[in-house]
Amino acid sequence: MKKLLRLLPALMVLIIGSSLSAQKYKTAADTLKLNKDISSVNKDIADLTLKLAEANNNLPDYREKVRTAEEQARKTSDESSNSADKATSGDVGDAKKAKRNANKAYGAAKDVISANKKVKNEEKKVEKLTNQLDDKQKKLTELLDVQSKFRGGQ
Repeated sequence: MKKLLRLLPALMVLIIGSSLSAQKYKTAADTLKLNKDISSVNKDIADLTLKLAEANNNLPDYREKVRTAEEQARKTSDESSNSADKATSGDVGDAKKAKRNANKAYGAAKDVISANKKVKNEEKKVEKLTNQLDDKQKKLTELLDVQSKFRGGQ
């Protein structure tokens, strides 16, 4: 109990001190720092906007690659199936051709999987950049509010 009573004033000082120091921009002399922070956030917003636009522009290309890969996989799968049918009643040459076509079909299927992964990664990138952009815009709004208070107070 005595230890708690000794720690209580120290805790109160820490709590009051942290709340007083929580405000970054206390005086008009901090305007330079505030303006620097605003310009930094504006630059970050511009960079994120550019990256987001680039990622959004890449998505249709990746989706087209998926569509093309799926068509190719379907085509090679059909060829493989046809050559496998021939191989069951054919000779060794037909079997070798069937194996080659099966390998092509397998490679085409792997291409579809890879293309789908690229689309998912790009969609995640768009989501991440959108969230970062929202956070930066909130920060900018807060900084502009502080700046307007400075101008209103002067």
